[in-house]
Amino acid sequence: QVHLVESGGGLVQPGGSLRLSCATSELTWEYYALAWFRQAPGKEREGVSCISGTEGSTHYLDSVKGRFTISRDNTKNTVYLQMNSLNPEDTAVYYCATARLLFSYPCLSALYDYNSWGQGTQVTVSS
Repeated sequence: QVHLVESGGGLVQPGGSLRLSCATSELTWEYYALAWFRQAPGKEREGVSCISGTEGSTHYLDSVKGRFTISRDNTKNTVYLQMNSLNPEDTAVYYCATARLLFSYPCLSALYDYNSWGQGTQVTVSS
């Protein structure tokens, strides 16, 4: 079981930015993917972005492409989600989660079994 702790959420005005952090227990990235998910009230949870493998391949939900950037600092065992140009539709609880890497599939694929989760951090975009 991987231990995950999210931070960085908060209240921001439309058009603003936030950077979320996900601190993990030490991982051998060759074998793992880490994804950010979000869940808004009354909506299903959706995968927002992920990073996987030694080379750090990344994938994004279409609605956040060009606005969100996922990155990883292996020395700090931390994955970041830089969120720019935020809009009210981005309001949700954001979670990070890990799964064993499936080498032939992008890490937002439904085939991934994300089975270690953080506690979540609230992001609210409102004027």
